[in-house]
Amino acid sequence: MTGTDSPRCAGPAVQVPTRTLVEALIRSDHTVDSGELYAIAPLLGMTDQQVRLCVKRLVSEGRFTQEGRGRAAVLRATGATEQSLGPDVGFVAHAFRQDAGLAPWDGIWHLVAFAVPESARTARDALRAALTRLGGAAVQGGLYLSANAWEPHVEDHARRLGVLDHLTLLTTDDLRQGEERAPAALARALWPQDEIADRYRRLAAVARPRLRRLQQDADLPAPERLTIAVELAAEFTRAMQPDPLLPPELLPRPWPGAQARELVARCWSLLEERTPENGRVSLFHLYRDAVRPAAADG
Repeated sequence: MTGTDSPRCAGPAVQVPTRTLVEALIRSDHTVDSGELYAIAPLLGMTDQQVRLCVKRLVSEGRFTQEGRGRAAVLRATGATEQSLGPDVGFVAHAFRQDAGLAPWDGIWHLVAFAVPESARTARDALRAALTRLGGAAVQGGLYLSANAWEPHVEDHARRLGVLDHLTLLTTDDLRQGEERAPAALARALWPQDEIADRYRRLAAVARPRLRRLQQDADLPAPERLTIAVELAAEFTRAMQPDPLLPPELLPRPWPGAQARELVARCWSLLEERTPENGRVSLFHLYRDAVRPAAADG
């Protein structure tokens, strides 16, 4: 399930999973027009067979119901699918606030220590995974660190996993690892900043030619606009999901994440401007809320 470049867009080819395309085309009434789905798929390098197999899997998994067949079918998203769509708006909004200098670091490190017994191994593994998704760095066994105030999110995950009583939460402004005390140096040692930066450089390389395409042609056909939107959403997610959102004070300058996010926001503004309300799939509303919250503070 591989993608390709949008028509007349240069830059890296974008890999878009077929199920991502299906979910991206959900409209405000929770339906997907199969005719539109089959029209967009070839622009992303997908075959009709890939689309059919993906739709069959999504229906069997209970993520969609299907009315009709083939290109005339209408897919309807189930409640579980609707709840899982799109980026974490609060997470992305925080990134844009950091980029705008509206969320300065207070110098406080936030630590979580846990000792979950072997009898609850599944919950322990799930907690580790959740801490990593929240941007935590493993300092040593059972001890994770964040530069952001993540306690409410950590407690929520731990409570749902039934291990809240096994957690210890603490903060400090005096962190040292070996002889190293400098916060930026500690951040370089604890988080894979080079890997994260490379993902954002790729996102920028994807967004830049698509921004030029949108600027040069105000009358792009609807399928091409949707293709650009899906590609940007897929690549934005790949860059953002592993990002711990370290405060700018702990990152090298210039940080490629800020530039890449700014390019995506400009693309999204033009996509919205050029797409009539009745042609906007849910993806437009999800990313409008995610990539433009900082504008209200500016």
